[in-house]
Amino acid sequence: MLRINRPRSLSKLSKTIRTLCTAHVSPTPSKQALDLSPTATQINDQNTSVPPTDPTARKPLNFLKFGILGVLTGASVTAGYATYAYTLEEVDEKTKPFRASVNFAVGDKASSLDKFQGFLHTAAMTVPAKSIELYLDLRSKIEEHVRGFSEPPSNKLLPDLHPLERHVFTLVLDLNETLVYSDWKRERGWRTFKRPGVEAFLEHLGQFYEIVVYSDQLNVYVDSILERLDAKGSIRHRLSRTETNYRDGKHYRDFSKLNRDPSRILYVSGHALESSLQPENSVPVKPWKLEADDTALVDLIPFLECGCKNRSSMAFSCGVESGVTCEMMGV
Repeated sequence: MLRINRPRSLSKLSKTIRTLCTAHVSPTPSKQALDLSPTATQINDQNTSVPPTDPTARKPLNFLKFGILGVLTGASVTAGYATYAYTLEEVDEKTKPFRASVNFAVGDKASSLDKFQGFLHTAAMTVPAKSIELYLDLRSKIEEHVRGFSEPPSNKLLPDLHPLERHVFTLVLDLNETLVYSDWKRERGWRTFKRPGVEAFLEHLGQFYEIVVYSDQLNVYVDSILERLDAKGSIRHRLSRTETNYRDGKHYRDFSKLNRDPSRILYVSGHALESSLQPENSVPVKPWKLEADDTALVDLIPFLECGCKNRSSMAFSCGVESGVTCEMMGV
């Protein structure tokens, strides 16, 4: 068996290299760098802890915060109550003396004490007065914006009558439960039914009246119904929800916006008295809810035809339930 002997110089060189590597690269970190003893941890905690603050030092700041919050809450409650209880004009009238008292007049010959009191008075009253003016300005802009949605978009909802038709009466008709009835069932969805006699009613009275349908429904619904209901074009104009007056959660018909003589307007509806702002123009009729033997519209034709043929202004007092019982009085 052969024996291989390495040279001594090569053995010495390898030992030297091993010694240098051990000296420069330590396999384990030093105990001093990773000293995790309880004593060291306690010392570090003591050195980095924040000294306790005085609890009484925050009291003025907390008092200021609660004071500002109380002022803002009081102002919000006052503004809400004023908005609920008073109109804009009433608030403006009631706060005029207070806003006028901001400028405290002090004469040139007044003493220094009087001038100082005047300065304090002006400084104390300026902020509330400016707040009231800001409230009035904001409320005016908000009400003006809301008015664009709650009132008709124009004071003339209908075009001018031809000079030869100024003697013609305007017959305003409601749609739901007056001319038609819409019903929904799960198995078939929505369906709209024509009231008995509605086509004869429109065709006959269209010869004597300017017929206008004034509904509180959306124009998409109104147009789709009337296109099938009024095949002969007896209805001249259609007004929908955007032309109504929205108050207290209800849509009212405002005949003062129709651009017609109020004394020549008749409003026929199953809910005439509670759906118009001018009940004196109303001719109530029984609401229709799919009664097959209903004849209210047909029974109303002779009365409306008689009133139209009398060209003078008329006042109508009607109570319509199953039929028509009306009195017509010349004015």
